[in-house]
Amino acid sequence: MFDFDIDIHIKKLSIMKKIFTAFLFLTVAFVNAQGNTNEVEKHQFKANLLLTPGIEYEVGLNKKTTLDFRLGTGLIYVKSNDEEEYGVFLTFEGAYRYYYNFEKRARKGKKTSGNSANYIALTSLYTNLDPILGDIDINDSYLVQVGPVWGFQRTYNSGLNLGLDLGVGFASTDDYGIITPIVNFRLGWAFGK
Repeated sequence: MFDFDIDIHIKKLSIMKKIFTAFLFLTVAFVNAQGNTNEVEKHQFKANLLLTPGIEYEVGLNKKTTLDFRLGTGLIYVKSNDEEEYGVFLTFEGAYRYYYNFEKRARKGKKTSGNSANYIALTSLYTNLDPILGDIDINDSYLVQVGPVWGFQRTYNSGLNLGLDLGVGFASTDDYGIITPIVNFRLGWAFGK
């Protein structure tokens, strides 16, 4: 009878080891999934501090798409002959983003949380061409720009957020419309995810 009791205790220990191992595995998988999701963040706020300061809000629509809104500043610098003029303007930007490489980044063990992935997007910009700073004189009252872009965003553990958009769009003012390159670089911090 004594041997039988030991045998039951050994079987219970074996089952408990398996349960503990499974629990540990699931815990590690859950914690890892928190840093490497294959989905966009539901909400992400960003403060862009360098070059063109502004605030940004990105809201997830489904697993791979977001709407991104930015209220910020833009800079125009013109040098002609011996004259230099510049102006800082308030801008409003909006973009519909489709993130396409979450799975590939996750397979390589790279971070995907904070929408750290590549995307294609349709982006738009509106600015009133009355500068809040600077001496540039522009005859037009507004600028609207729309176009497709390829971009990427990386959000690091420290909260540092880096983003770049590259594309070609159509820009229009009171007097003219032109095809123009789109280059947006953002450096700031993400918070409130």
